[in-house]
Amino acid sequence: MSKAQPETLLINFISEIELLTWRHYFDRHFPDLHIALWDDPCIDPASVSYVLVWKPEPGRLAQFPNLRVIMSEAAGVDHITCDPLLPRHVPMTRMVTRETSARMADYVTMAAYMLTRQMPEILHAQRHQRWESRLTGRLASDTCAGILGFGELGAVVARRLLANGFKVNSWSRRRKNVEGVASYSGQPELASFLQRSQILVNLLPNTAETRGIIDDRLLSQLPAGAGVINAGRGHQLNAEALLRSLESGQVKGAVLDVFAQEPLPADDPLWRHPGVIVTGHVASLISAESKAEQAIAIINADRAGSPLPLLYNHELGY
Repeated sequence: MSKAQPETLLINFISEIELLTWRHYFDRHFPDLHIALWDDPCIDPASVSYVLVWKPEPGRLAQFPNLRVIMSEAAGVDHITCDPLLPRHVPMTRMVTRETSARMADYVTMAAYMLTRQMPEILHAQRHQRWESRLTGRLASDTCAGILGFGELGAVVARRLLANGFKVNSWSRRRKNVEGVASYSGQPELASFLQRSQILVNLLPNTAETRGIIDDRLLSQLPAGAGVINAGRGHQLNAEALLRSLESGQVKGAVLDVFAQEPLPADDPLWRHPGVIVTGHVASLISAESKAEQAIAIINADRAGSPLPLLYNHELGY
């Protein structure tokens, strides 16, 4: 690396105008760190120590010989790990901040109330100008939300749901201990978890084991008339299976934020199904300042030789 050029952080999802704001965030902490746009032709690849990215083009990360940390702009990293030339020896971190957790808790709580109070059916009645006073739904206190995938986000979501009167179950690879939450773990306990989940909340990480997990078999094990909230990954939900469950009445309503193809194609039947509410991958979308704070914490840890927060484990897949 040239001594005349400082270490560089490259960001690939901001504009030239936004770059000024991002430099302001970092200058207070790292006056020696140069913040640059992803395609800045003046940047020596050997000067790049850090990247903060969303869907970097395949092969690009391998072009930085002195790269120290890859920072995902999102909670998931599958948009990075799909790169066949990914330098796996470089540590990679996920973007989960206090704002991420708070926004996800807001979203899931909103969606849980919408399904509990039959909001998909109410919106359908409104579109057809039908006065439906029978659509009263049920009480949150009579409703059990089951969180499929119980990491840091899941624990925050669970506490918010409990505070709003819902009963909460969780399922994860290992048993977790959160007050008020009935914990289920491992494949042998999945069926028991599903049978008690009137609203299924998917927050699973994207791994080979979780892709396509929400299929006909899983949905059939939910209580009849259940609701589904997918804020995990789009590829985990078999959309055709969900549509079949909606048509049969096994699933009464769904709130979906993530999809196998984004944006959701205009001809996708999920747009038009009266039991489905579609949102555009916004459940835990956070501010630039929150992203910068997380990146600053990661760079501080790297420079201090401390463990990196939210480090991705290639073996576990999250």
